[in-house]
Amino acid sequence: MKFNKIVCVDNTKLTDHAIEELRKYSEDGVDNYKNYPASEAEILERIGNAEAVLVSWKTQLTESIIGQCPNLKYIGMACSLYDDESANVAVNFAREHGISVKGIFDYGDPGVVEFIISELIRLLHGFGDRQWREIPVELTNRRIGIIGLGTTGQMLAECLLPFGADLYYFSRTRKKEWEERGVKYLSLDNLLERTEIISFHLPKNTRLLGKREFEIFGQGKILISTSLGLPFEEKAFQKWLKNEGNFGIFDGDARAWLSEKSQEEKNLIASEKSAGWSEETRQRLSEKVLENIKEFIDN
Repeated sequence: MKFNKIVCVDNTKLTDHAIEELRKYSEDGVDNYKNYPASEAEILERIGNAEAVLVSWKTQLTESIIGQCPNLKYIGMACSLYDDESANVAVNFAREHGISVKGIFDYGDPGVVEFIISELIRLLHGFGDRQWREIPVELTNRRIGIIGLGTTGQMLAECLLPFGADLYYFSRTRKKEWEERGVKYLSLDNLLERTEIISFHLPKNTRLLGKREFEIFGQGKILISTSLGLPFEEKAFQKWLKNEGNFGIFDGDARAWLSEKSQEEKNLIASEKSAGWSEETRQRLSEKVLENIKEFIDN
């Protein structure tokens, strides 16, 4: 089986090798766009009569768009797919109309964890232009809370344990195997009160912290976010960030969701680069996208 055409509707970041592999499954080649469409009309023009579309997390494939593409059989998400609510594709609507939707997992996690460890150490020791406390401190015995103990959260815990950090977590489900390794479960309020540093690892658009939670978290703390979407109420975050000793660490993807006002805060450390986009990440992403499309065709 082959599709009539495969369209990479935006910059999926697939490798050149992956694009060549995709040509094996398309009668009329692969349209590989390297930028992001500016409107629904442009998305529809790019898709045309294609039976298969690949899309990054940045472009929305809404019910309206999918409904105007009667030839579509397959949507491959070159990004994580947790559920319909957090996805940039109208997953349930597509499946109800006989279109297969496949996402990928666990492709950019090592780079994200390296970013967190790197930036955290720089701030704790003052290796950059800012220092958390008057005297440099180590990760040893730092009380660190991981919010969302999925793949990335677990990798972060794995890296922090050898440093002797005092680790806690909050998650939708308990992780007994990690509790046996010394990562202690706390309710969200207790975790915010107990820890000095928190790191978010949540599905897109999962919001947990508001004014009350930031008040519990308090002063002299560090908040780390590499999540898509804001896992907190931004005005409450802005107020919290103005308190003495509070710092925020954001990678490029998380920073993009902040307003200009937040980005101008002096205690915000925000990279312009996305933490998860190394050469190795692109390779893993490409392999997983190809595996999904091969599985669909084989079945």
